[in-house]
Amino acid sequence: MSSTPRIRVLYVDDDPESCEMLGMLLDLSRIETKAIASGKQALHLMQAERFDLYLLDVWLPDLDGFELCQRMRAIDPQTPIVFFSGAAYLEDHYRGLAAGATAYVSKPDVDILLQTIEQLTSQTQLCAA
Repeated sequence: MSSTPRIRVLYVDDDPESCEMLGMLLDLSRIETKAIASGKQALHLMQAERFDLYLLDVWLPDLDGFELCQRMRAIDPQTPIVFFSGAAYLEDHYRGLAAGATAYVSKPDVDILLQTIEQLTSQTQLCAA
């Protein structure tokens, strides 16, 4: 049995199929994922629970992901925020990083997403140790 605690990710995406698929893939990588569908839920949950990383889509029903990222960053300046979105133009990447994201990965590149999560959470865990 591993003594390393599981990484906890809050995934904000209003597409149930994306949430289910990504949740299963992350679970196989020993990453616990809590998926929710709205920015307002994310803001509430991030203050109620601790997460190692926030994963955001750009298109959400109540706030766009860029605004959500700015609000999350104001509450939590440390935890990595990664966009995982079908909004794949270079301008989208720039907007995400300008909003405070640590990284931006275009869907459906799950391999790059997993590498990014692993890299960012291993850095976070080293800093916390």
